[in-house]
Amino acid sequence: MSLRFNVSCQIEYDVAFPTTLIMNILPQRNAAQKIVEEQLTIEPRVRVEEFLSVDGESRFLRIQTDQKKRLAITYRGSVECDYRFHEADEIDPMSVAEMDRTALPFLFPSRYCQSDRLSRLAWDHFGKFEHAYDKVIAIVDWIPKNVEYVRGSTNSQTSAYDTVTERTGVCRDFAHLGIAFCRALNIPARYFSGYAYQLQPPDFHACFEAYVGGRWLIFDPTRLAHVNGLVRIGTGRDAADAAVASIFGRVELKQMQVDCQLAPGQRYVPLGKKQLKRRGVSLGTHRPAPAALAKA
Repeated sequence: MSLRFNVSCQIEYDVAFPTTLIMNILPQRNAAQKIVEEQLTIEPRVRVEEFLSVDGESRFLRIQTDQKKRLAITYRGSVECDYRFHEADEIDPMSVAEMDRTALPFLFPSRYCQSDRLSRLAWDHFGKFEHAYDKVIAIVDWIPKNVEYVRGSTNSQTSAYDTVTERTGVCRDFAHLGIAFCRALNIPARYFSGYAYQLQPPDFHACFEAYVGGRWLIFDPTRLAHVNGLVRIGTGRDAADAAVASIFGRVELKQMQVDCQLAPGQRYVPLGKKQLKRRGVSLGTHRPAPAALAKA
């Protein structure tokens, strides 16, 4: 199923002194995500560089504010996404020995996803499910029943272990917990950040992907976004690899607006919870060639 979305974000900072920002707001360009058109505006004029992550997937901006006291970043893009649906009973079991080697690094604990500390809990709750897909579905069902979604309840230091202990969090925390549980069960899992259609209130959204049956399938334990309405921005071991903004200096966020709309002429049918128990959704990637971004 192919759908086109119009996405945008407007971010404004007050700058205390010369600062470098690494921004992760540009949609990925790959086999499943075609960028039809896009425009980036940064005011006032500053030094900006686009570069790819080490795996060649995520697109970053390195922005140097110099002596400027204010920074306004505006991005607009039209993105065509190709979602693939996979019937759960046709997803073959796969051992670690059979997995693609590119998935193996996502089996290990990371800064925010301490799967080694959550192993016993994961096996106690989800080890009874035989198929990896059923294990992930059980994880996605368990998290919102046992962790309360509370905006502003956590910070950039909160880990999956903190979340399962304090039983509160936001989308980033729900994603980290899902990733940690999957890895504890020998299922590769990675962080996914993106634009989300019909998300309320509009914002950048975090969920996760699990490598099941040789495919990266998308899961959202918050239940706030439809997995077939996401536009991929970043992927990584956890939020440390895909943060919207990494700041080296000091700035104060004054405003942030995020939007994701269905392009005219598109027909959208969201997948519900019951449907996702029977079929997985993927938004595949490959290594894209670098391309220049049009700047206004």
